[in-house]
Amino acid sequence: MSAGPAADGAAATILVLDDNDINRYLVRSWLVRGGHTVVEAADGTEGLALLAAAGDQDLPELAVVDVRLPDMSGFEVCERIKADPRTASVPVIHISATAIEVDDRAQGLHRGADAYLTEPIAPSELLATVTAALRYARARRRAERLAARVAILNRTTLAVYGVSGAEAFTSRAAAGTATLMSSPAVALALSPDERALHVAVVDRPAPDGATTAPRLSTADAGLLDRLTDHALGDATGAETAVLSRADWHALAARLGAGLTELLPGEVAVLLTRTKHGRPPVALVVDAPALTGPDDRGLFSQLGQACALALEAMRARSEEHALVLTLQRTFLPDRLPEVAGVDLAVRYKPAADHTEIGGDFYEAIETPAGLLLAIGDVAGHSLKAAMVMGELRHALRAYAIEGHDPRTLLERLDALLVRLRPTMTATVCLVLVEPGGRRVHIANAGHLPPLLRLPDGSTRYLTEHGILLGLNLPHPPAVTHAVPAGSTLLLLTDGLVEVPGEDLDESLAALGSAVSAARQGLDELCDRLLDDFGKAKTDDIALLAARIH
Repeated sequence: MSAGPAADGAAATILVLDDNDINRYLVRSWLVRGGHTVVEAADGTEGLALLAAAGDQDLPELAVVDVRLPDMSGFEVCERIKADPRTASVPVIHISATAIEVDDRAQGLHRGADAYLTEPIAPSELLATVTAALRYARARRRAERLAARVAILNRTTLAVYGVSGAEAFTSRAAAGTATLMSSPAVALALSPDERALHVAVVDRPAPDGATTAPRLSTADAGLLDRLTDHALGDATGAETAVLSRADWHALAARLGAGLTELLPGEVAVLLTRTKHGRPPVALVVDAPALTGPDDRGLFSQLGQACALALEAMRARSEEHALVLTLQRTFLPDRLPEVAGVDLAVRYKPAADHTEIGGDFYEAIETPAGLLLAIGDVAGHSLKAAMVMGELRHALRAYAIEGHDPRTLLERLDALLVRLRPTMTATVCLVLVEPGGRRVHIANAGHLPPLLRLPDGSTRYLTEHGILLGLNLPHPPAVTHAVPAGSTLLLLTDGLVEVPGEDLDESLAALGSAVSAARQGLDELCDRLLDDFGKAKTDDIALLAARIH
């Protein structure tokens, strides 16, 4: 339940600190007649000990302190109350029958008192001063509490916007709801593909503000429709409904074990969506957590933030699927069948990127033999993918005309400089002569191809020139003999580059893995992706050729 400060005019527990029994009795009787609860102390030591021993929920809301005390001055008591973080917000009202001069009153206020009364004091004056001090203190505590909760709301908003999957989203949403509303919380949301209803449950936050780890599960997507029937319907925006114990238990039984024990009574269910036709986000808390307008307003804002974050995640997922489909249209739909050469290819997009990259591969039968190509246009964007498509199609056209690898690079470079002057690309071309006993390598700044010989030894064919797009000359192709049973591996840097790690070490590890492999080409490519291609932040293209 959300436990806010008392209403401004509500009665309070008040500490009366005075060594004079008669004065203490009079002040106590006036305060009790005003509806307040009074605890008493006869000196400063006793009064400070009472405050130190009181629990946070039992701490007096105000202190009435006599200035002249037997063990210390009321000024010192006030300073010590204000210096303790637990009691710093407790208003202190000084009273005195002897320290009544302007300097006395000024000193008391300078040393932390919220008010200063000189005797004789009328009961109405004391009660009015107490009411004013409580009103101000409670308003300040309410503002501080609201500011702290707004900070929680902001942190939760950033958290739900910073995730990319439905499980992580519901986890952050449930944790933020539990912390914000000081209640057990349940968050429900459909995955971006709308196939599974993800459920995250968080217990009541611990006293230090921490929450237990969310319990995650999936449920029938139709349960979200049943919740929506209680509020929001087909509308957009945010709506809150209070579900009876019976209605909630009927739903909770299908959402997962333990929910009826965690939230045994009425619950408040918030449904939010930002677009018509979209599944909403549902947040569930204990109904008494919504005790006032601040609670309802913050709960609603949190729901809207979650709905916007989920909509953004859905949009990213849909865009990602769209651009991957588009990217695949730029790549070959089949590989040629060439006598004496087996081919295998793998393309793995970076799962965490919405933008597509410029990695590409190609295999073309030409008058001079089988041309293998792999390349990478700089950048991750639709423009990079478009340039990749242009280069690949140009390469096919130039290759069919029968140009040698060096000329192909020069023509591609001229095309890139002319049509896309701000773009660069790397391309490696391997021409396999008919009969397969020699290959010609022309490399424009790309990773070198890996050659595995029949005895299992491997080496990189490292000769290369400058990347495309700089309008610089390219060296002639280099010829290498390849015995029957050799394997050539062409790859893009997404397979081997790891931030913070040496590229040469990664290439050496890849060479060792290929050297030890005894599988066919398809199995080899799959194993390399499993061993080197997981959790990478760049696209991966892999083209393998085995020459008989």
